[in-house]
Amino acid sequence: MGAILAMVLAGECDRACPTKLFKSKAGAEEHSANSARMLQNVKEWVYSQNLAMTSVAIAPQSAESTAPLPAGGPDPHRFDWAEAWYPIAYLDDLDPTQLTRFTLLDRGLVIWWDRNDSAWRVFEDKCPHRLAPLSEGRVNEAGKLECPYHGWAFAGDGTCTHIPQQPAQGDGNLSLRACATALPTAMRQGLLFVYPGRAENASQVEVPIIAPIADEPDGWVMLNTFRDLPYDALTLLENVLDASHIPYTHHKTVGKRENAAPMEMEVLAADKQGFRGLWPEGPRKGKLGTQHTTFIAPALMYHDLTSQQFGRTMTVVYATPMAKGECRLFARFPFKFSSKLPATVIGLTPRWFSHIGNNAVLEDDQIFLHIQERQLEKANQSYAQACYLPTQADRYVLAFRNWVSDYAADPFPGQVLGREWTQAALLDRYHSHTQHCQSCRTALSRLQTLRWALLMVSAVGWSLVPIAVATGRLAGVAAVLLSLVPLGTALAWVGLDILERRFYRGRAVPPRNRPERRSRS
Repeated sequence: MGAILAMVLAGECDRACPTKLFKSKAGAEEHSANSARMLQNVKEWVYSQNLAMTSVAIAPQSAESTAPLPAGGPDPHRFDWAEAWYPIAYLDDLDPTQLTRFTLLDRGLVIWWDRNDSAWRVFEDKCPHRLAPLSEGRVNEAGKLECPYHGWAFAGDGTCTHIPQQPAQGDGNLSLRACATALPTAMRQGLLFVYPGRAENASQVEVPIIAPIADEPDGWVMLNTFRDLPYDALTLLENVLDASHIPYTHHKTVGKRENAAPMEMEVLAADKQGFRGLWPEGPRKGKLGTQHTTFIAPALMYHDLTSQQFGRTMTVVYATPMAKGECRLFARFPFKFSSKLPATVIGLTPRWFSHIGNNAVLEDDQIFLHIQERQLEKANQSYAQACYLPTQADRYVLAFRNWVSDYAADPFPGQVLGREWTQAALLDRYHSHTQHCQSCRTALSRLQTLRWALLMVSAVGWSLVPIAVATGRLAGVAAVLLSLVPLGTALAWVGLDILERRFYRGRAVPPRNRPERRSRS
């Protein structure tokens, strides 16, 4: 079939059998008809191959897959970051009516809802025609992703279904070159995952999920947040693996300096796929029990501990690499409480309200981590040479940096960091979180509407008070009470203004650096 395909597409059949070789016109016409039928058959075959090839890019994991493949590729000495699954969005934050941009490993992506197959799709964010970003387009009336530049339309598997500029009998859309690049996707534990490597490997590579929840799914309560951070995925993972920084960096938020103590950590097993660690004493000088730590290469880690006071608690972090010096954090906090009350309180707490607190904790170390990784780059030495790690508290950090070194596991090899960001950019919350978060985005919109309503009520109230007093309709206590209405609404307006600003920007001075209150003797 391949030889015939090459001849037909190149026009070799007509050149090899020219019309003049036939003894009659009828014979020539019959040959032309046969050639046309053959060409049509070949085109249909090509189209079917396009469908087969592009459908691989969106196939979910199957129980019938062949032998599993390890994340990171087959090379035992190198971890290939493209050959792994990454979360790119919580399903709750995706809007089926909107196209969503994302950058993964320096590669622009567009997330869109394919209503024809009721599935989330992830394409490379460029049209094969003239490389315009598909994220600036729309999902058209037929449910296809439509390019904003010339209207080329694409089905969920990436095949081009319509080129408005070609004639009815045209077949340019059947070419492989007309296909958009569809990436494999999977939905697990409320997250949308994507596989940026070889599509044919996707179904054989395990999607990194929170194993304890998968093993025992009942009884968990989970808090979720995310944020685009101004430092590398490597820097984020190093930071969250390091439990020793919490008493100091997060003093007055989720830690206390008085809880700092010597730490004896153990690395139980380590290889290309990550490592497992044990902290026998655990946090708060042993008050909470033993803590287990798991790093699943390249971008997932979690701490897991069970205490008599609180039950089982986990801290889970995915570090999705966006570009050099930028990553998206997905932080998840699963709890299995010994009492029902904490679960009830968490269930009643608005998601946006939790996110305000989560953002404050992230900002405790956001500025100095952004600067720290630039200092490490300037040192131009191995991590062990640039940094001094004399205590057992750094065992996990050292194990992680050994993994990076042993398996050449830099997601952006050869690239350098950009210029240091301003403080305002580092503390920005709106562009790094709020605009992408369905809960915070909705809360902010309602908050702004409420503020304008309060402003109107206050203005009307202030205008009615002198009129009522002048006409003698109100006097004494009634007049005082009426005057308090606009005053109360004005104060509420100011309070809501303070709350609104917390959706836009973090605190310039972290709580740990504020003066301590002197205890009364």
